[in-house]
Amino acid sequence: MEQQQETNRAIAIVGRPNVGKSALFNRIAHRRIAIVHDQSGVTRDRIVREVAWGDQRFLLIDTGGIRLFDGAKEGNAIEMAVRDQAAVALADAACVILVGDAQAGLQPADEEVARLVRKAGRPCVVAANKCDLPQHEHGAHEFAKLAFPVFPTSAVHGRGVDALMAEALKALPPESAAERAAEAKPLRVAVVGRPNAGKSSYINRLLRSDRVIVSDVAGTTRDCVDVPFAIGTGPTARRYTLVDTAGMRHVHKIDTSVERFSLFRSEEAVRECDVAVLVMDAEIGPTTQDKYIAAMIQREGKACVLLINKWDLARAKGYTETAALAHLREMLPFLRHVPVVFTSAQEGYNVRASVDAIDRVAGNQRRTLPTGVLNRTLLNALARIQMPGREGRHLRFHYATQTGANPIIIRLFVNDARLATKPFQDFLVRTLREAFDLEGAAVILQFRSRVRPGDPKPPAPDEEPAPPTRPRRPPPKRAPRAPGKPKAKGSGRAGGSLTPKSRRPKRK
Repeated sequence: MEQQQETNRAIAIVGRPNVGKSALFNRIAHRRIAIVHDQSGVTRDRIVREVAWGDQRFLLIDTGGIRLFDGAKEGNAIEMAVRDQAAVALADAACVILVGDAQAGLQPADEEVARLVRKAGRPCVVAANKCDLPQHEHGAHEFAKLAFPVFPTSAVHGRGVDALMAEALKALPPESAAERAAEAKPLRVAVVGRPNAGKSSYINRLLRSDRVIVSDVAGTTRDCVDVPFAIGTGPTARRYTLVDTAGMRHVHKIDTSVERFSLFRSEEAVRECDVAVLVMDAEIGPTTQDKYIAAMIQREGKACVLLINKWDLARAKGYTETAALAHLREMLPFLRHVPVVFTSAQEGYNVRASVDAIDRVAGNQRRTLPTGVLNRTLLNALARIQMPGREGRHLRFHYATQTGANPIIIRLFVNDARLATKPFQDFLVRTLREAFDLEGAAVILQFRSRVRPGDPKPPAPDEEPAPPTRPRRPPPKRAPRAPGKPKAKGSGRAGGSLTPKSRRPKRK
C-alpha cells in the first residue's frame, strides 16, 4: 500500500493554543469543519480539507496549539503528539499562517512558533486575530517583531481575511498537470465506533505512519480528520479519503459541550460518506451503543463494513472466528448482509482484507439492476408467499424499477401502498440482496399506488380515510288524515306539550 502524497499547494495554520486557529480555518473553508470552543487545546490532530478561495483551490491544514518549547520534556503524550502533528504540517505546507491574539499581545509562545516556522523555511504571514473592533488593532503592531507581514483579522466577523488570503496565495506554486488529473472524487470512508475501539490505530496501520494521534485515553480524537489514501499509482490508482471520527458515546453519558460537538461531527461524517466502517472491540463484543451506531448507518442508507478490531487479544483467549461470527449474527440480526472482517491494527492482521471488503460493498452500493431481471426476480419471489392484506383487500404488485444508486432505490408500483407491511418489505430486501449479491449495500424500497381501470381508487398516503357514517333512517310513513277529521290533541305546535307543566324545565 502506498500513501497518497499530499500536494504542495497547501496552507498550514499554526499558533499557540486558544488564539482562534480553528475559527480562521472555518472562515476560509466557508464551513464549520473544525470544532471551535473557548476551552484550550480542543484541536489535536491536523485537519486537512480541500477548499477554494476565489478561483484557486488548495489544501488547508488546521493544527493543534503548540505550547511546548523546543527541548522541553512533557509527560503528557498527547501534547507531544500535537507538536509532532504541527511539525508535519509545516513540512507539507507551501505557506504558513501564524495566528496570534491581538488583544493579548505578543507572547513568548508566539515567538517559539515563529522560530519553528523559520526552521521549516516556509513563507509566513501573521494573522493578528480577535481584532473585532478597530480599537483592537493597536495590539497587532506588536507582532511586527516577528519579521513577517502582519494583518489584523477577526475570524469571527471576517475582518481582514481577504487581505490575509491575498498575500498567502501568492506563495502557492502553480497547479501541476498531475494534480489536475487527480481531481476524480475519491471514495469517502468514515471509520466510526465507540471510544477506544481502535479507529485511529486502524487508520495509522493502513497509512503505515502516525497520521492521527493514538492514545489509551478514551476520547483522544475530537474532530473528524480527513486523510487522503491511495493504493497504486497513476490513473489506475484506487483513491480514498479516510475519515477518522471521534468515539460516539450515548447522548445521555455526554457531559461536556466539546464531546457533544464531536458527536455531531461524527454523525455528519456518516451522512457524507460513501462507506461506513463500524469498528468494534473484539474483547467487549457488540454493545447497545454499537447497535445504535449500526442503526444510524442503516437509517442514512450507507454501505457498511463491520470491523472487529483487537482480534489478537481475543484469539489469545481462545476465541475462534467461526464462533464469534455466529454470535455477531445472533446479536445483530439486522446486519446479516454486512461483511465482517476480523482485524488487528496492532499486528496488521487482515488489514488488506478490510480494504477489499470496502471496495466490494462500495461497488455493490453503486450497482444498476436491469429492469427486466428485477421484475422477474420479484414476481418469482411473490409467487411463493401470500400477499399482505387488510379488511379483505390484498396487495397486488404491478412492476418495479430502479430510480437511484448509492444507495440503491427501488420503486414498486402496487394497487395500495398502505398494504405493504414492514415484514413484507424486509422479505423483498432480503430477496434482492440474495439474487443480486448486494453484500453490505443499502436497499431502499419506495411503494407507489397505481390504480388500474376498474379498481377502486385508494386514498392518498397523507389523506385520512373518512370515518364510516351511519345511514339515516327515513321518517315513518303515517296514514293520511281523513278529510273533516279534527287533529288529535297535543299534535303539532297548536296542541301544546304532553309533559305536565310542573315537570317542565324552568327557563333561565
